[in-house]
Amino acid sequence: MSDDTVRLVTIGRILCRRWRLLAVVAVVGALVGYGASLLFPPSYTTSASVLLAGQWEERELLTQAEIAASSAVVDRAAATLGWTGVSGSELRDRVSAQAADGNIIKISGTADTPERAQRLSDQVARQFVAFAARIAGDSTDPEAATGPEALRQKVAQTNRRITDLANAADPGQTVESVQARTELEQLRTALQEAMKKLDEADLATNKANMVVMGPAARPTGEAPPTRMQLTAAGALLFLLLAVIGHLAAARVNRRLRTEPAIAAALGSALLGTVDVPGERPGHRQKGHGPRAWIRRLLGVDTRWDIPTPQTSGDEASRSIRYRRVCARLRDQLPAPRRLLVVVPDGDEIARRAAGQLVAEAKSDPLLRVVGVSVSQPMVPDRDTESGALVVLSAGSWTAGELAGIAEACADGKHEVVGIVVAGTVRARPTRSAGRPPEDATLALAVPGHATGGSV
Repeated sequence: MSDDTVRLVTIGRILCRRWRLLAVVAVVGALVGYGASLLFPPSYTTSASVLLAGQWEERELLTQAEIAASSAVVDRAAATLGWTGVSGSELRDRVSAQAADGNIIKISGTADTPERAQRLSDQVARQFVAFAARIAGDSTDPEAATGPEALRQKVAQTNRRITDLANAADPGQTVESVQARTELEQLRTALQEAMKKLDEADLATNKANMVVMGPAARPTGEAPPTRMQLTAAGALLFLLLAVIGHLAAARVNRRLRTEPAIAAALGSALLGTVDVPGERPGHRQKGHGPRAWIRRLLGVDTRWDIPTPQTSGDEASRSIRYRRVCARLRDQLPAPRRLLVVVPDGDEIARRAAGQLVAEAKSDPLLRVVGVSVSQPMVPDRDTESGALVVLSAGSWTAGELAGIAEACADGKHEVVGIVVAGTVRARPTRSAGRPPEDATLALAVPGHATGGSV
């Protein structure tokens, strides 16, 4: 697993074999998310729209949006609202503005109640319109509003008077008459330029006109993140962290899974692999007490990173593998002798395989099973046995633990004569005793097959 890429089948295996633990972790995450929602009071958000008359460029709209959310506008709104304990700096964090299509500025306000959110948005919109009008030089004085129109009328009257004077002037070609008509035309040109500037100024004033498009709608739901969203986010986050934790633990796992690596760690030859029927896809750890009960309840007493057992043949075909291992062991020994079958403590698959191996070997060679603790390995001293056969399952022990077992065998004057690797398979229905399997007959009939490579 440490060198494999993460595949969907790995994620599926985690979800399938650790669903109880993941469910508990998700519930804990949901409770944490719910507790976090209690620390943040519910909030409500609504928006008020302000229409800007005239033609506006995009950058000008963005500038107006910045002005709408500025401290100059929000502080005035805070002073008008007069909320106790709420200053303008706090309201600035609750107010935002953005430019929308159609020369519209949307001003959003967030408060702890729907009524306050509505009042905040409406008040900021009104203060924004008033502030923009003040910048443009607008005024609510009626006389000031009618001043430009009266000036236009005066200019029009003056223009007509100039025309009358020009027509009444001496039509002759005297110097005085020509000079008078020239001065009148210059005065007419100056008045036309003044009228043009007045129209441009009036257009700019009209451009600054803004209209609040009705009151803000009262919000009916909380603003995100809501309590439900925080609860779901906590459950999802904890679930994701649990899956990532499983993957990280498998990535740094140093347990040996291949036969060559196991043989190299023990410093001996591999005699073969044997199958042990079992329904569960991992090793169940034994134990008693509350902690063991909790581990069984959460489903963490079995390994999740072991592949699903493959379907094997019947009992007769599995016995052939054990007989072949015994045959290779007899061929490797120079003379019949007693051997210790060393099984690491806690390796239930290896223990069952060792028992089946002793049953198949009968008395040639004579085998005795001993359990060895991997934390403090200790093998009985050499007495009647003169050699050790190590039986273990793949993916359960690290190279250091296996090296410790090999050193314990050496300290007890036992030579490791071979290694047997046990694996879990799903058993098929047992065949009838009167009809041996065809593959078993063919395997036993082939000369020299019993001493071949690992099975």
